[in-house]
Amino acid sequence: MKSAMKFEMMYQGRMLSSKIIMEAMQHPQGDEADRVNFLASLKHCRFDVGYYDKEGDALYTEIDEVPGFDDEFYVYGDRCYTVIEDPSDHLGVHYVVLKENELVHTLQLLRMKIIGYLVLSFLLMGVVGYFLGRLFLQPVREQIEALDRFISDTTHELNTPISAILMTIQSLKGIDEKKKKRLEASAKRLNVTYASLTYRLEGKEERKEQFDFAEVVRERVGYIRELIESKHLTLMLSLEPTEVSMSSVSAQRLIDNLLSNAVKYTDVGDSISIKLCDRILEVSDTGIGIDKAVQEDIFKRYKRANNERGGFGIGLNIVLGICKQYGIKLDLKSKKGEGSTFTLRFPPMR
Repeated sequence: MKSAMKFEMMYQGRMLSSKIIMEAMQHPQGDEADRVNFLASLKHCRFDVGYYDKEGDALYTEIDEVPGFDDEFYVYGDRCYTVIEDPSDHLGVHYVVLKENELVHTLQLLRMKIIGYLVLSFLLMGVVGYFLGRLFLQPVREQIEALDRFISDTTHELNTPISAILMTIQSLKGIDEKKKKRLEASAKRLNVTYASLTYRLEGKEERKEQFDFAEVVRERVGYIRELIESKHLTLMLSLEPTEVSMSSVSAQRLIDNLLSNAVKYTDVGDSISIKLCDRILEVSDTGIGIDKAVQEDIFKRYKRANNERGGFGIGLNIVLGICKQYGIKLDLKSKKGEGSTFTLRFPPMR
């Protein structure tokens, strides 16, 4: 648009300059009044026109002020100007100046219109994309919901047989104690896995309470002691009373998953250490360790450090979720082949 405007203005300016030259050739001796009348009658275009002598003084003009005479075409103050120079000064006219008033305003309106169309296009694409996404993702959503229902129903159905197995084990008599402990350890391990699945699926809000975290650690260690003994692991406990404010169920899940992880990834005869001091809990093992390349991912759901040791990949994700919920800082130090240490720093009591 600017290029077309420049071409039109310069064309009209040269046409005016040519007419002035023709008039000067036909009436070289015209007086000043005739010259002004001629210049006033020249205009046959839509632009404002001004005629100026060599010093820039107006001979006749419709323009209030000309910013300059040096450039052939320029924009100043939202207006376009074209300057045609006549070195011969025919009729005393050295500069023919044309001024255009609408181009910049037209460009601004055009910009606003383009921006408006773009915004409307993006909104339209967003709405269409939203409905297309819902349409195409509906089968996937239905499959996910069906899978969630299946897992929920399955875990619910597991509760009754697990409880029955644990109760039956307690009442067994006349059976080899070693076999009984192995059976009890397996049942309790299954129970811990069931508890983790239901905790992740239900996601219920749990009431905060104040209690000694060291007592919870002792209780949960006692619960899976048979599992620890079945792998001939050495367990070292160093616990000092530590008052915390959180859900007792969440505290149990926290310890169960850290202990289960330590037991799972240690070999027969290795050791596990649990230390609670100065509101810092450390759960260490001398197991297989975690490769540095996957340490950042193991807290993600369904991610496992080792595919050979089983598990669903949700235990450490539960640990991370509980820590975030109660403002507990979680840290991991591990080296491949040397073991792992999970450190939990509890916030001060208020």
